[in-house]
Amino acid sequence: MNETNQIIAVFIVRVFFGMIILLQGYDKVFRVGIKQVIETIQHPLHDIRHIPKFFLAGGVIFTSFVELIGGMLLIIGFLKHLTLYLIALDIIIAAIGLGIMKPMWDMKHVFPRFIMLVFLLIMPSQWDVICVDHVISIISISK
Repeated sequence: MNETNQIIAVFIVRVFFGMIILLQGYDKVFRVGIKQVIETIQHPLHDIRHIPKFFLAGGVIFTSFVELIGGMLLIIGFLKHLTLYLIALDIIIAAIGLGIMKPMWDMKHVFPRFIMLVFLLIMPSQWDVICVDHVISIISISK
């Protein structure tokens, strides 16, 4: 595989993944609303499984804003590794919540995100050069 294809592949996956994550966070924060998301998961997680409400609220707030801000950061390629770690935690929290709500939950939405996350984490950094992080590293080296 030539270097240009590697660079373009990582760029496409990062931007695509960032868009998916951003839109998911946007929906939770602006369209549905944090309060409604909490109310949606309250019955299966608090009322039936007795998970404390502050865990639910904290998890929803954390995941919503990680998705909203993290998606934007991934699209432009700024603070990529920190963002990917936070999104990994977001996916783990979502998987735990879904697993508690319904032990045999459908992974069709989470698994593709997981694969893109792992791809972006294991790809060499030198392949991801169409991003703000790379521009910052060039500027800092030239000083």
